[in-house]
Amino acid sequence: MSPHRGRRPGRAAAEATALLVAAVVAFPLYWMVLSAFKPAGEVRSDRPRPWTLDPSLDAFRRVFDQQDFGRYFLNSLLVAAVVVVVSALVAFLAATAVTRFRFRFRTTLLLMFLIAQTVPVEALTIPLFFLMRDLGDTVPGVGLNTLGSLVLPHIAFSLPFAIWMLRGFVRAVPETLEEAAYLDGASRARFLWRILFPLVFPGLVATSVFSFISTWNDFLFAKSFIISATENSTLPMALLVFFKDEGNDWGGIMAASTLMTIPVLVFFVLVQRGLVAGLGGAVKE
Repeated sequence: MSPHRGRRPGRAAAEATALLVAAVVAFPLYWMVLSAFKPAGEVRSDRPRPWTLDPSLDAFRRVFDQQDFGRYFLNSLLVAAVVVVVSALVAFLAATAVTRFRFRFRTTLLLMFLIAQTVPVEALTIPLFFLMRDLGDTVPGVGLNTLGSLVLPHIAFSLPFAIWMLRGFVRAVPETLEEAAYLDGASRARFLWRILFPLVFPGLVATSVFSFISTWNDFLFAKSFIISATENSTLPMALLVFFKDEGNDWGGIMAASTLMTIPVLVFFVLVQRGLVAGLGGAVKE
């Protein structure tokens, strides 16, 4: 009897469980997309059905009829891109510093990064509001009603997680590789960007996904810091247009949410390809 036959029932059960969990997780997304394509009458029906025989694009037309939707989209894209790039570069340099160098209060600094992750974002929103207001009086471009007031807090909240994750990747690179590079005449900067950076690229991809998703889906900071300058609002704020006193436009809400989800999926596909390219570059080095 083959030794693999005894594992088949357990493997089948594990696969069935994985499919069940995937179905449970994917069902809200399916319902969101379905509601976006349903006619208004079916969306408001008190007998919802998990299908539609009369798909419609009216909800998407109402979304695109909003004049500021495109501007909100570009604002969200700009804020997310800046946060991803800046947080990844700063986290890479910081993780290298706390891993490769010995200095006073290094352990204390790492613990502060960890403690920062435990503080709820909601508890810091009001202090950050006053901080952004005061910064606007001294530093142009980062005060309230500016995109800078969204970029800075998201970078600050992304860095602790990114540094802790990248620290493990940097530590996994043997120090003998660094010594060999120095013996071959490579400078510290050359080793940092030509050898170490490709090797920790998978960690950069993981932190970039976290930073992008948390920034792209942010509603709390956008609602708190963008008060009067609606031209600087981000995409989640566009959903408020469909909440009305005479009745919420659930079709429009689901259509806008579907459109908001597409860039996240596209970004994930792009970083998946970048992950493969980064691993290939690391092997070549």
